[in-house]
Amino acid sequence: MDQARSTISKIFNGEPHSYTRFNLTQNMEGDNSQVEMKLSSEIDEETGGNGVGGHLNHNSNRTPYVAQKFGRTPKNLCFMAATIFLIFIIGYLIGYLVHRNKDLAPTCASSALRYEDVSVAHETGAAPLMDWDDVKKLLAEKLTTSSMDAVLSQLSSSNHRAGSPGDEDLGNKVIKKFKKYGMKTWTDEYFVKVQDPPASGYNRIVFKNDSEERPTGFLSYSASGTARGAVLYAHYGQEDDFQQLKDMNINMNNRVMLVRAGRISFAEKVANAAKVNASAVLIYPDPIDYPIGNDTSLFGHVHMGSGDPYTPGFSSFNYTQFPPVQSSGLPHILAQTITTGMGTKILRQLGGRTQPNGWGSINKLGDESDVITVEVNNVLTEKRINNVFGVIKGFVDADRYVVIGAQRDAWGPGFAASTVGTSVLIELARSISDMVENDGFKPRRSIVFASWSAGEYGSVGATEWLEGYLSSLSMKAVAYINLDGIVTGQDGFKVAASPLLHSLIQNTLKELNNDKNQSLLSQFGKNINGKVKAVQRLQPQLLPKTLTGQWLVMASGSYNRVSSILTADIQNSDLENTEMCRMINDRIMTVERNFLSPYVSPIDSPFRHILLGSGPHTLKGLSSHLDALKSASPEANAELFRNQLAQATWTIQACANSLAGDIWSLDNEF
Repeated sequence: MDQARSTISKIFNGEPHSYTRFNLTQNMEGDNSQVEMKLSSEIDEETGGNGVGGHLNHNSNRTPYVAQKFGRTPKNLCFMAATIFLIFIIGYLIGYLVHRNKDLAPTCASSALRYEDVSVAHETGAAPLMDWDDVKKLLAEKLTTSSMDAVLSQLSSSNHRAGSPGDEDLGNKVIKKFKKYGMKTWTDEYFVKVQDPPASGYNRIVFKNDSEERPTGFLSYSASGTARGAVLYAHYGQEDDFQQLKDMNINMNNRVMLVRAGRISFAEKVANAAKVNASAVLIYPDPIDYPIGNDTSLFGHVHMGSGDPYTPGFSSFNYTQFPPVQSSGLPHILAQTITTGMGTKILRQLGGRTQPNGWGSINKLGDESDVITVEVNNVLTEKRINNVFGVIKGFVDADRYVVIGAQRDAWGPGFAASTVGTSVLIELARSISDMVENDGFKPRRSIVFASWSAGEYGSVGATEWLEGYLSSLSMKAVAYINLDGIVTGQDGFKVAASPLLHSLIQNTLKELNNDKNQSLLSQFGKNINGKVKAVQRLQPQLLPKTLTGQWLVMASGSYNRVSSILTADIQNSDLENTEMCRMINDRIMTVERNFLSPYVSPIDSPFRHILLGSGPHTLKGLSSHLDALKSASPEANAELFRNQLAQATWTIQACANSLAGDIWSLDNEF
């Protein structure tokens, strides 16, 4: 205080001879404007009563203002300057002392203030983590057979097709369970267009003018109408199967393809048949693949995409204005499922060429005289569906989500497809909620439990939700776990996942302690390299001189390098540091979504993933186009190939850039 008192005394005893002028030499627009600040008790005298109007000069073209004294005596000027400075000093000292008092503690031994040595524990912000073995033990205790049986009996329903009263009733049961467990719940409503079997009438087939068959199964999104043509057996309807038929010089134009279910989706079978100008496709379950009896009906869809195909790329909320557009993945040929008995009956009557080795025990492909009529009368309808959600909020990264979902609807009882998955969803929600409330389990991220509708029509409910919240989910959703068909009654264990999760699943099953981070990322290093090597077979004499695969190879190298760098960063980082973990996880999360080609529209290419998708934008499509160029196929186009090559190159490079993390860590060798 003595020092402050001395300073104030000097202020009053001093004789300042000028006032302060603040000169801002450059403003936000970039010119050399000046702002002048004058201190005077008689400002109005100089400005003619305009207050502050004459004291701000922003005109850079004017001659700089010349400062002059104002007031009648130097004493007045001194007094004003001293007053302003005094106010400033007093405010500063008060603020300083108040702030200092917060940091100092008084003692009884002395009137002086001194710092108190206090040790403060470092707070990381992380919730206490439960040991993984304890988590497994708790789940095993809570997920019991008796509790699962009780839920299964409550959710069993003979009719819960999407949009039906049974589907809505089942959704209400799910949300009541979530609320009972103390979860925050909500629903999303959509209006979607789907194709159902004829409300009145039927679909039918007539082979060789024999008795008429009326299959009860159907394929949603088939073209409607009647097709008549000769039957041709095409094994599983894969591209290789049609290529074998083509190599045998068999006419496939306007043929009705008879194919076995399995190996690829119904939609892929129909799309492959359409490429060879077939008029219709009949799909049956062969007893070797599906021992389900002669009269079991098959249901499915043939949209080469997911979601509502009449609002591709955006969500079918109630307020959506539907544009006059439809997905390019909708087929333009007829498609119908038939039973094992119907398929076997047709196969036994086929003539013509012998089937290639390994195609089946009934070994005729079909002759031009094996004529069949196929009639499809499916009806396009609009349905209101609801997705149901519950969430357990995370304790560290609550704004990051792990989504666990299950399809709720089914064509019929759908016990294995939907009821089991929904029951497991509910039991997981109950068990984890109980662990959080009573056992000290604190999940790092939020866990979102989702019950989807219209899954049978091509993951419609799930896709519409994704499209509706894409901007948020692309940044915050860490992983999705699908419970559809989780139990099918078969002996083996089958699981499918994104390549980034392959090693995670393997290590979880095997309980290995090996390093999984490198293998997580290398699942894509390997896939990319294999595709790129195929493209490296460029023959310059067939292509423009400026076209080379060098840049694609270098982009692949960039990805390999940054994935190795990320692996090293993980190994060398303190994974107890929550911020560091978050930064690393953000880099890993970008991999999957950045392989979705930004150069194609979801309307034209529903599966935009360049490794796992389908279409000319994929690396597989690029390799096929290259083969077409080499064989001088009339479908080949060198200029189009150039564009596809560039797009694939930049998609891979962009993924490498995002995987690198910060912009100053980018791989500049590209």
